[in-house]
Amino acid sequence: MKRERGRFIVLEGGEGAGKSTCARLIRGWLRAQGRAVLMTREPGGTPLAERIRELLLQSRGEMAPMSELLLMFAARVSHVRERILPALESGKDVVCDRFVDSSYAYQCGGRGLPARDIAVLERITLGGLRPDLVLVLDLPPRVGLSRVGRRGAADRFERAGLAFQQRVRRTFLQRARAAPQRYRVIDASRPLESVREQLLKVLEHRL
Repeated sequence: MKRERGRFIVLEGGEGAGKSTCARLIRGWLRAQGRAVLMTREPGGTPLAERIRELLLQSRGEMAPMSELLLMFAARVSHVRERILPALESGKDVVCDRFVDSSYAYQCGGRGLPARDIAVLERITLGGLRPDLVLVLDLPPRVGLSRVGRRGAADRFERAGLAFQQRVRRTFLQRARAAPQRYRVIDASRPLESVREQLLKVLEHRL
């Protein structure tokens, strides 16, 4: 008898949106439904991808936008093939902090690379793999940057400036509007309990 494929749930959003906290909430809800869950993140999730993550986030030198994009997809290929696909095929639900929408938001919207370049990489590296549900945690960039500023030293993306973060936010919202059957926007500027209620409402409706 063929095993049921797991569900692929992705959390997206700008800096300081609370994706890690929400990923833990979703994992708890899924487990309460009797589901096996893998919680992971991008860039990262495998030893190779975690080393690339360190380079992408902590590098102090200049990095060409195309180099940044190719590193993101190099990490993603390792992550998808070694962790995400095996988990889904074994019947586990996967909850991922960021996925391919972040490449469109950060490297296309933020850095200005053509969306068609990202679409080509998406097609040749991911094939038909798409999240079953993308939750966009939305909040004003000023609020998000204020939150991350309280956490300590900023990474490369957090240091990119307000205008960059505004372009990132705009791209996430555009993608959500373009495919409402797969995306839901969550108001992440609200208190945590309100965000939790929004998440649970979407999960109960969609899953």
